[in-house]
Amino acid sequence: MERKRVNSSRLRSVGYDEKNQLLEVELSNGQVWQYSRVSPEVYRRFSAAPNPTSFFDDRIAEEYSSRRV
Repeated sequence: MERKRVNSSRLRSVGYDEKNQLLEVELSNGQVWQYSRVSPEVYRRFSAAPNPTSFFDDRIAEEYSSRRV
């Protein structure tokens, strides 16, 4: 999955597969996590968020099942 750079202190890049509703997040420490069942609307809001780290912490990290890749 192709990821795009994010302007954030804790997040390095983010990618999204709309067909499978799969969000992939690369943290600044190099870890990559995938979050399943993330709707296109949530991804759109995440991409447009003024503070991606806060949005990730508040709306994604604890709300969706994840696995490290």
